[in-house]
Amino acid sequence: MATVILVRHGRTTANASGVLAGRTPGVELDDTGRDQAARTGERLGAVPLVAVVSSPLQRCRQTAQAVLDHQSGSPDAPVDDGITECDYGDWQGRSLSDLASEDLWSVVQNQPSAAVFPGGESLGAMQARAVAAIRARDAAIEAEHGPGAVWVAVSHGDIIKAVLADALGMHLDLFQRLHVNPASASIVSYGTTRPHVVAMNTDAGDLAWLGTKPPAADAPVGGGVGGGAGPDAPTSAAS
Repeated sequence: MATVILVRHGRTTANASGVLAGRTPGVELDDTGRDQAARTGERLGAVPLVAVVSSPLQRCRQTAQAVLDHQSGSPDAPVDDGITECDYGDWQGRSLSDLASEDLWSVVQNQPSAAVFPGGESLGAMQARAVAAIRARDAAIEAEHGPGAVWVAVSHGDIIKAVLADALGMHLDLFQRLHVNPASASIVSYGTTRPHVVAMNTDAGDLAWLGTKPPAADAPVGGGVGGGAGPDAPTSAAS
């Protein structure tokens, strides 16, 4: 199976000021966000990536470039509209403190499957197109590069939460229980029978083990009964 690392973009000027940026053009990483993206790039530098796929929005492309800057090879670097930010419609560009007074806010927080943004898309539609894009890209990458392939998708908080909820078998109404920090990395492997969520919302830690040999074709996802032996220790940690 291939493995996708879901990376949220680093902190932006809009994040820092409490504004829902949505698809507003020109929203860039702030100084903190650039530092976050660079640290994530360093973490992923130990992993030979075959592709770094990005949302078309600038903050994601900046984060993707920080990942690419730490790769010794030349991974593919396409943009994928399927993992772009949710279309928040009339909510876009407004402050979160203002939006919290809207009746729809409670729906978004407590029953997101019923939330439709005025002039925009529903959270259900957002999840459907994001999951379809990630799964299709993952299958194509595995077909081209083999079951040991590792790739990155740089996207947005709600997009990544929705993809993780699908991989976990969670109803969309529960996805607000998940948290995805700026520039964090979450890891999913899509097996033949079910997805395997390897990690969520990680900000630090060694990822070199992702570059080790792929599991056997008949290995059960998640290690089967008992949890499995886990990845081999990185060579640098050997005594």
